[in-house]
Amino acid sequence: MEAYVTHFKKEAVGYLEFGHPAGNSLPSSLLKQLEEQLKLLSEDDAVKAIILQSAGSRAFCGGASLSEMKNLKELDEATAFFMGFANLINRIRSLKKFIVVRVQGKVVGGGVGVVAACDYAIALDTASVKLSELSIGIGPYVIEPAVSRKIGATNFGLLSLDAHEWKSAEWAKQKGLFASVCDSEAALNQSVVNIANRLASYPKKANESLRKLHWKDTNHWEKLLPKNAKITAKLALEKATQNILNKL
Repeated sequence: MEAYVTHFKKEAVGYLEFGHPAGNSLPSSLLKQLEEQLKLLSEDDAVKAIILQSAGSRAFCGGASLSEMKNLKELDEATAFFMGFANLINRIRSLKKFIVVRVQGKVVGGGVGVVAACDYAIALDTASVKLSELSIGIGPYVIEPAVSRKIGATNFGLLSLDAHEWKSAEWAKQKGLFASVCDSEAALNQSVVNIANRLASYPKKANESLRKLHWKDTNHWEKLLPKNAKITAKLALEKATQNILNKL
């Protein structure tokens, strides 16, 4: 499979889909494409709700591209790399349409932040989540506001400290990251479509107003996430971090 991002429409629902051969990890190029294509869907008046999904069955998102991260040399370059997640999360935050995410497999690092930023996450019961950043010498600074907003500061803290431990789909549901869990891929697909179609059927102004309420008090993320991206970038350039990355 080659890396890709694509979007399409089915009736009033817009679909945004990505894939990458390395466990659906996200290099800078894919993050930029996701943000750009999400903007197109947000500006399409025919689209009333959005579904975010990824290719394959084993992983929803492998987080930031480790192969790209290990080649970072300069602070500006590293900051730009982590800004990819900051920009995508802020793009999701600023949407006027609800976005449903289909989680069919493992979710790592920045992928957890993307899931947390979406309005409604529906997962397969075999899905699992992990914040592995600490184990490679960085931290989940960019995604922290999105994850803490969804599952609370205490649960975020535990998840970030258990950097080698996978948390189950049921754990993620109990903590509020997943809205529901399905026992088969067919049930997952149907549930995602049903929720998206239902949201798309509601009046546009009502959806916009409610989503604005859900995201109140987050305008400061426009400055906070870039600040956090720079913190992460500095850690990524540390010798100890680079040594860990080069062994992966």
